[in-house]
Amino acid sequence: MDITEKIKEKLDEIERKENVRILLCVESGSRSWGFASPDSDYDARFVYVRPAEYYLKLGKTRDVIEWQLDDVYDISGWDIQKYLRLAYSSNATVFEWSSSPVVYKKTDEWKQIAALLPAYFNRRAALGHYLGLAKGNFQKNLTGESVKLKKYFYSLRPMLCARWVIEKGTPPPMPFDELASEMLDRSLTDEVKTLLELKAQAAESEKCAHIAALDDYLKNGIEELSEITDTITPTGSKDWAPLDKLFLSLLNGFSAP
Repeated sequence: MDITEKIKEKLDEIERKENVRILLCVESGSRSWGFASPDSDYDARFVYVRPAEYYLKLGKTRDVIEWQLDDVYDISGWDIQKYLRLAYSSNATVFEWSSSPVVYKKTDEWKQIAALLPAYFNRRAALGHYLGLAKGNFQKNLTGESVKLKKYFYSLRPMLCARWVIEKGTPPPMPFDELASEMLDRSLTDEVKTLLELKAQAAESEKCAHIAALDDYLKNGIEELSEITDTITPTGSKDWAPLDKLFLSLLNGFSAP
């Protein structure tokens, strides 16, 4: 049995034991970005709904399920209520899960959810998110004598995402090659291609020497985007009504697995 089938079996088990219905499950990490190492784990993320009475309890209830974390699997999920609240706030992860190219499960109801998401996308919030990721990783992981291969991509990908948001005003795509083909400086194409080839064959912990051209690109890009962020006009709906209506329809349509 391949990994995909094993993950699907685990989703069936989650539904049975937790009494939930999984609406979406996707890959969210390096395997969905397109720069996984041979020993990369599987970052399966899912969105689920529970029976209506669960949401009517007076006591505080959990809105996440953390199912498995080991060397092979990292499986966890968000309650649909949490997901829709984060969509209202234009949380970048919401859009990334919905657009992942690696899908383990997707229900018909998810089409309704996906159709609502674009209206809540906030360019300024997304830019701040991706810039923060690029800057934080650069300062923490790319200033030593040697660096892990993957850390270059953990700064480079959000940098390209930030540029996508500025130029196109839409949620950036998950696959790194789509981002790079549109947003990467052409002078860096060969450097990045070589790095991708190395990453595909190396362990997660593999290190490399600094690549001056990439260091300069990231450092200068962070400074440039930091100056631009405050000039970007916020976008996105602030109307709860469509999300409330969708949430109630999902509860009314709940059927136990």
